[in-house]
Amino acid sequence: MILGVGIDVVDIERFTRTLERTPALADRLFTAGERGLRPESTAARFAAKEALAKALGSPGSLAWHDATVVRGEHGRPHWEVRGSVLARMQELGVTRLHLSLSHDAGVASAFVVAEA
Repeated sequence: MILGVGIDVVDIERFTRTLERTPALADRLFTAGERGLRPESTAARFAAKEALAKALGSPGSLAWHDATVVRGEHGRPHWEVRGSVLARMQELGVTRLHLSLSHDAGVASAFVVAEA
């Protein structure tokens, strides 16, 4: 059963300029494994975290570092969750998260489905 759905889009150029203007923001938003990627991949990961928050009901208590986008064996993205994100998932009864990322024409997007 689907418990939540979230989608987000990010203008890659605008997001890249924001990170250049405020370098400490990357450390606040991304785990070590998520930093240092190409701009479109970084923007897609930000969109993914925003979409995840929406799929989980957008509680203000989620910590950015408690959800990491990782690449699977065949390049497919998936989540590693802990702390506040894991607690929210348990509270809602979420047992599985689905993630899709894309970037094209200067826009990065992410779609998240939270399933019980």
